[in-house]
Amino acid sequence: MQELYLGWAAVGAIVLVLGLYSSLLKRTILSLPMAALLAGIALGPALDLLNPARWGPSPEKILEEAARVTLAIALMGVALRLPPGFLKRCWKPVSVLVGLGMALMWLSASLIVYLLLDVSPLVALLVGGVIIPTDPVVASSVVSGKVAEDNVSEDVRHTLSAESGSNDGLAYPFVMLPAVLLTQPASSGWTYWLTHNLIVDVGGAVLFGALLGIASGHLLRKAEAKHTVEHDSFLAHTVALSLLALGSAKLLDINGILTVFAAGVAFDQVVGGSERSAEENVQEAFNQFFTLPIFVLFGLMLPWQQWLTLGWAGPALVVAVLLLRRLPALLLLRPLISTLPHRLDAAYIGWFGPIGVATLLYAIHAKTLTGENLVWTVGSLMVFASLVVHGVTASPFTFWYGRHRKPEQHR
Repeated sequence: MQELYLGWAAVGAIVLVLGLYSSLLKRTILSLPMAALLAGIALGPALDLLNPARWGPSPEKILEEAARVTLAIALMGVALRLPPGFLKRCWKPVSVLVGLGMALMWLSASLIVYLLLDVSPLVALLVGGVIIPTDPVVASSVVSGKVAEDNVSEDVRHTLSAESGSNDGLAYPFVMLPAVLLTQPASSGWTYWLTHNLIVDVGGAVLFGALLGIASGHLLRKAEAKHTVEHDSFLAHTVALSLLALGSAKLLDINGILTVFAAGVAFDQVVGGSERSAEENVQEAFNQFFTLPIFVLFGLMLPWQQWLTLGWAGPALVVAVLLLRRLPALLLLRPLISTLPHRLDAAYIGWFGPIGVATLLYAIHAKTLTGENLVWTVGSLMVFASLVVHGVTASPFTFWYGRHRKPEQHR
């Protein structure tokens, strides 16, 4: 256990240091998640000062649960970032993006995996489902902060936020369909997926999360009216709601990630957002640094040897997935997405669909269910590649997009 405690101490020290130099890091090509990842690599594979294999019999389980909690906190922040009424006003374009868009991305990613790796169609679909979620942690660097606000329109930023928040949970049925068909007979597998994974897990998560968020919002309003709550307790309330939604969903055996996002959106609609700008800034800062430990842990656990077994297909997979998993789908669907009125908007959002924490969670979960180690190998490789590539290109591409956005609007 001492090794585990040393690991947590090291992770805490890294996050503290990154916080002290966060302003300097923002002037470089390094994003905070990428800096945390590099710190984990330095302490783990490079110097062998920390080895998660010595923490206990199941280090991947630690990463899985850390990813789950990280997503819960991040998704609450995403839900609170959306302005009141945005989802009601823009439900059609968001539905196209997370409905047709995810389906196209799933098929595209799965086809790439099938063509480049020697796997069955079901395994390819499983890997494709794992890598389709848009990471809300990494995406926050594109949709929040002064650089984003100065260069990216509100509708584009809110569209990416809504997508990254909702598709993390909605990726679940895309992952579970091939997972169920790999482990059960097709006749019973389809029925189980439709009734349990789709209707109960997803539908139940949306309904339960919305009810929980509405109830929590009304309780907060009532407490404020009776002056029984301090004004600066809003952050604690939202963090507690995140953990309550996640834990309750796991006890009910429904999708915890989608439950948290639904609860956050419903809570935000009840409480309102205009008077909470200061609190939301605090929430964003808290989210930013609370989510960094997962990338340190990931850096400690990178499966370098497994990546090498992919051979030439590994780099080819990275290039093909980053270029073709998302961008063609966004350009194809742009006429149906009113919040992306210009080609440049679709191209920008099509490029910045980072692969991150949700993929780590689903990769470990899918590996546990099916025994297919390839899903962890490819999933972890794509998270690493996305962190590096999207982290390096975020600021330069955002400045470029901002300079060219107005000329594009007149075409």
